[in-house]
Amino acid sequence: GAPMIFVTGPLFAGKQTYIQNALGWTGEEFAERGIRDVQELAAAAVSEQAPEGHDERMRRLQKLADELSRAEVVLSTETGAGVIPVDRCERQKREAAGILSRLLAERADLVIRVTCGLPQFLKGSGEDIDAYRRRHSEN
Repeated sequence: GAPMIFVTGPLFAGKQTYIQNALGWTGEEFAERGIRDVQELAAAAVSEQAPEGHDERMRRLQKLADELSRAEVVLSTETGAGVIPVDRCERQKREAAGILSRLLAERADLVIRVTCGLPQFLKGSGEDIDAYRRRHSEN
């Protein structure tokens, strides 16, 4: 399918501002072409039926990753910061968010971690984002 850019990082790190500026998008364009807070979708995918097994959770997260990969840009906020929740349900939600991020990174052409408003390219490079911007501004 079309190339997908996956952007991750802490809360309020400037993920959306960075990618909109890098691609020359307005907020409206991002709303049409991107999706944010996908960690919440991961949590919802596993919490609807708590007693399900690991395989079923993985199947749901794979399906969710496939659906989300159709967007041009996918934003996820990192959750947990190393603190393991005591509550089993919260732990499952955090695990789901981590697994979804891994699945999205596998599917993405570019993976960018934004911290303090600064991009760190985990997959691809700044040249790739410039090429993406040029290709998609002509359309």
